[in-house]
Amino acid sequence: MNQTSHPNVSTRLFDAMELAFRLHGRDVRKSTDIPVMTHLLSVCGLVLHDGGDEDEAIGALLHDAIEDKPEQIGISDIREQFGERVAAIVEISSDTPPGYKGGPKPPWRDRKEAYLEHVKRSDPSLLRVTVADKVDNVRAILADYRRVGESLWIRFNAGKEDQLWYYQAAASAYRSAGFETDLLLKLEELVDELKLVVTK
Repeated sequence: MNQTSHPNVSTRLFDAMELAFRLHGRDVRKSTDIPVMTHLLSVCGLVLHDGGDEDEAIGALLHDAIEDKPEQIGISDIREQFGERVAAIVEISSDTPPGYKGGPKPPWRDRKEAYLEHVKRSDPSLLRVTVADKVDNVRAILADYRRVGESLWIRFNAGKEDQLWYYQAAASAYRSAGFETDLLLKLEELVDELKLVVTK
């Protein structure tokens, strides 16, 4: 395969990758030995394959930063280094309250419902990263369910029925907001597959 330079990718993306590794490089996904960086890189790849630009790719690498590492980085830090649009993408991709600085989070259902309501009113051009995040999450849930079965659900803050509700509601919220690319179609397909697999 011939390789050429991408016309819209600069050293900003490399800087974001370095920052993501500093923040998450030693972390693993919940109750697994899978590095968190695999998720961030996968989301970034999904975004770029779906036609996303550099700001969206950077947002993909940093989409968990203010939610998972609030003691180390805030949205103002991301805005200062990468600009307003990246900061807006990261903010819409987080389900923690604005200004979250660490410590206990609101109850799971409250956070998810607030996130979904916010998404429905959001600019669809900012949603590609959070849709890609859900695609990668559902793919991982499907793979892990096929491997470990019902014991999978103890990893999460909410059980099977809540998880199914959330991902289906998220896909609906993105469509309500006006987001329409193949990435959303993929999410809808995966959610349907997950429902089929786990309710047999």
